[in-house]
Amino acid sequence: MKHFIFSLFSFLVLSSCGASNPSTKGITKVADSINGYWQQHVDYSMDIDMDVNNYQYKGKQKLVYTNNSPDVLNRVYYHLFFNAFQPGSEMDVRSRTIKDPSPKIADRISKLQPNEIGYIKVNGLKQNGTSISYETVGTVLEVKLNQPIQPGEKVTFDMDFDAQVPVQIRRSGRDNEEGVALSMSQWYPKLAEYDDEGWHADPYIGREFHGVWGDFDVKLTIDKNYVVGGTGYLQGEPTKKSGKKTHHFKAPNVHDFTWAADPDFIHDTFQMPNGPLLHFYYKKDLEQAYLDNWKKLPAETAKLMDFFSTHVGQYPYKQYSVIQGGDGGMEYAMCTLITGKRKYGSLLGVTAHELAHTWFQFLLASNESKHEWMDEGFTSYISALAMNSLKDDKNPNPLSGSYRGYIGLANSGYEQPLTTHSDRYKYNQVYGAAAYSKGAVFLAQLGYVIGDDNLDKTIKKYFYDFSFKHPKPFDIIRTAERVTDFELDWYFIDFAQTTNTIDYGINTVEGNTITLERIGLMPMPIDLSVTYTDGTTEDFYIPLQMMRGEKPTSATIINDWAWAMPTYSFDAKKAVKSVEIDHSKMMADVNRANNVFTLE
Repeated sequence: MKHFIFSLFSFLVLSSCGASNPSTKGITKVADSINGYWQQHVDYSMDIDMDVNNYQYKGKQKLVYTNNSPDVLNRVYYHLFFNAFQPGSEMDVRSRTIKDPSPKIADRISKLQPNEIGYIKVNGLKQNGTSISYETVGTVLEVKLNQPIQPGEKVTFDMDFDAQVPVQIRRSGRDNEEGVALSMSQWYPKLAEYDDEGWHADPYIGREFHGVWGDFDVKLTIDKNYVVGGTGYLQGEPTKKSGKKTHHFKAPNVHDFTWAADPDFIHDTFQMPNGPLLHFYYKKDLEQAYLDNWKKLPAETAKLMDFFSTHVGQYPYKQYSVIQGGDGGMEYAMCTLITGKRKYGSLLGVTAHELAHTWFQFLLASNESKHEWMDEGFTSYISALAMNSLKDDKNPNPLSGSYRGYIGLANSGYEQPLTTHSDRYKYNQVYGAAAYSKGAVFLAQLGYVIGDDNLDKTIKKYFYDFSFKHPKPFDIIRTAERVTDFELDWYFIDFAQTTNTIDYGINTVEGNTITLERIGLMPMPIDLSVTYTDGTTEDFYIPLQMMRGEKPTSATIINDWAWAMPTYSFDAKKAVKSVEIDHSKMMADVNRANNVFTLE
């Protein structure tokens, strides 16, 4: 195997809804106006009783499901994510058979003892008060309905379940390596999403998630000494009884619910002016250097929140929590779980990335399992810009690491297209480079194609049109087309649906005649910088013919280049000394060695 596959990640380095905007008053969102657009709705009410001595809990769940689809539903599915943490599960076997397993999982699941595994056991399920049949198949509960759910119908499901929190291995679990008692994500029976593509009842093998929008009402009873934080607004003070406390949370218009708890949590808050209340939960027994880092974090988290609200769209909830827990960093509704024993730069960086996910996948709720690059890549793009904004010495290209990661992948021979399901990548590191690096380059390079100002407008319109919905990959390109009036399907097709690469080179320079060549299969418009023999310079812009337009530029615009033509020639004004394709390096050319010509 090439050295690449082991070193690629060195290139990879984070109840109100919808604030009003006077400038958009009266404008219909595109997603609302698309003929036939719909999405399902589900409301959860749960009563949970947690025993912190054996890490088992009992749950009662009432779920009101609204079928907004035009289809009759004969069945439903629930995710039972904790069942992944059992020897012989798909997550276990996949981790032991993939060639580059995540060290977080490796073979750890196979070694779990009965009191260390995770499980969710459904003891009873009713549809509108009548018992229905179901079968647990790995991490999915298959439910056959007594009565089909008609279009527009609301149905109530009542469930009793028992569960056990696994030893913390991946995201969720008890007693993580930093000693956090409970990191509770993907912990409840969660109804699978159904949309115009059908059911999305994917098994939990290793990647991320997709959920139904709705409201949550959760009552959590736990040992009185435990401090609890997570999704939702606490409804009054917790009530006490028999050595326990019951915390009552409500979370409006979310598609997940997460919490964490530990008896040694410090709980700090930071009120943003005209913004949400920020919460920070971290263990009091951290070394002093780490405690100091957590004390520094709130003020800069507020700056990050302002950056994302300004450059993407207004944060719509009243609070956000940064919680020590989990096994690295992972985004959830109104909160994130991150490990806390970090240098300050790392702590701030992971907070930036996970906070940015609030916009890219939480509010813009793409299907992470199928379109992982839309959340990880877009998040990497905007969080890199946000982190750069906090620096005194700003990087002119804060996405340079993402470009290196993608170009390394493209030249490796291991690349798979971005249409690959997140669980279907042959190597974990190829998934990482595709999702994080290539996904980030997708947006950054779109700015090269349409212009940075147009990209900024595209991102804001994308948020305005598709927040609180389930956008799909082509929605970002159609949004860019609406902003610019360019034709951009070629960009989406080549960069997201194939592994075609960009490679343009300088073929010859003779006097003042410059000939360029297209070597790679992917088309692009070309920015060209020319230095004349008299020392003067001139920038040229060669439009791509199939784009049917030109980005705003101060460069000299010359004739279009039709993609099928392998070469392109033009005469500059004077004798040429040197030529460079894409001085900005924002075009992801996989071989820059042929991008520069200098007269000897």
